[in-house]
Amino acid sequence: MHGGGSLVLDRLTRYYKRVRALDQLSMSVGPGELFGFVGGNGAGKTTAMRIVLGVLAADGGTVSWHGRPLDLPMRRRIGYMPEERGLYPKMGVREQLIHLARLHGIDPVGARRRSDHWIERFGIADRAKDEVSNLSLGNQQRVQLAAALVHDPVLLVLDEPFSGLDPEAVDMMSGVLRERAAEGVPVLFSSHQLELVERLCDRVGIIKEGALIAEGSVDGLRDRGPRRYAVRVDADGAAEGDWLSGVTGARTAGTDDDGALLVELPDNADDQDLLHAALSAGPVRAFAPHRPRLAELYRETVEPARDAAEAEGPTPERSTV
Repeated sequence: MHGGGSLVLDRLTRYYKRVRALDQLSMSVGPGELFGFVGGNGAGKTTAMRIVLGVLAADGGTVSWHGRPLDLPMRRRIGYMPEERGLYPKMGVREQLIHLARLHGIDPVGARRRSDHWIERFGIADRAKDEVSNLSLGNQQRVQLAAALVHDPVLLVLDEPFSGLDPEAVDMMSGVLRERAAEGVPVLFSSHQLELVERLCDRVGIIKEGALIAEGSVDGLRDRGPRRYAVRVDADGAAEGDWLSGVTGARTAGTDDDGALLVELPDNADDQDLLHAALSAGPVRAFAPHRPRLAELYRETVEPARDAAEAEGPTPERSTV
């Protein structure tokens, strides 16, 4: 067990000239926690990760580990996977992993042992002597993650680690991250693959224009939304949703993945009134509470923030950089 530090970002602010890339960003990743960091391109995810690694300096706020400022010796114990891959293209896979392990202070015997372990674990033993530039994108991803793990890090920070991977490789890498979390390692990773984030993560943070606009467990975030029901009713001769007119406060909210009508109810409404209205319109084929998937929740969380920003007009100190 690696045992338990927590990564804490406290009110991080970062400017590029007058452009505000991070806006009082605060969040934490606890021991053994898988934290999914999601947001649009340029929302600030990579900037925040680079500040954690010390690649960038914050203009305000702090980063701490286990209650203490994150210093250089501690940063050397982080496993980092950048979005722009940082491998040596003309160096062999095994040679490269040994080299990187040595840079982290691992002795020669340990460096070879750990390199061979991850080469086998990621199924690239038959490519161990190949130059990285000769590998497929998926295999380069495997080598990059092996490079982040080869020194047995106490914290993992991974920027789009699943980009370009086939389903088998996604499952393998997901298993590795779960194993590391089970050993007490905090894992912070960004991804645009929201179904994967929903399946894998303990908690999720949604970032927009450098600010954290939602954070919590996937279940907790899904429960915060409006009350919705998925209803399918055979209402002959009636336009979809016309039968809702007798249900006070009810309104349609699109359809679910199976084509059922989504009906949103106010908090004080009785779902039995909705059911009775549906039954009066025709045979009811489906009626169930609807809990949004993370992708749906993400859209509904980010788009109101975008609409509010557009209503306020352009602001020189806000940007999606």
